[in-house]
Amino acid sequence: MSTATVHLGYAVPRAGIPAPASFRCWVEAALHGAKRRKATELSIRIVDADEGRALNRDYRGKDYATNVLSFEAELPPGLKLPLIGDMVICAPVVAREAAEQGKRARDHWAHLTVHGTLHLLGYDHIVTAEAEAMEALETRILAGLGIADPYAA
Repeated sequence: MSTATVHLGYAVPRAGIPAPASFRCWVEAALHGAKRRKATELSIRIVDADEGRALNRDYRGKDYATNVLSFEAELPPGLKLPLIGDMVICAPVVAREAAEQGKRARDHWAHLTVHGTLHLLGYDHIVTAEAEAMEALETRILAGLGIADPYAA
């Protein structure tokens, strides 16, 4: 089993945001589901809509706040660190989406944390086959946490 070090940063008030232990649990579930066995370190920053929009615009060319962004670590050749990267989760987008989709906010936070962690491990959903594989893995991981399939209609 991997040992995860999760650094959390908050650019918003912490009211309504899950506890740090929850984020660590969700990251570890994603690492376990992806069969990552070595020590792993990542950072999660919880942001407001303005920062989420600016980051999405600057790094993806999309001028709106999105739910989660993942930035894989780009380490110099030969440098062996457990760092896999940084994740940014936009709190107001998570709250809005959970309400719109009729999901428990905590379950949506868990899903986005798992989703972002898998991105940091190299999973993607641009190509249909990869998207299906990633969604199936997310669904299995979340089921292990007692959370319903987030992709079910």
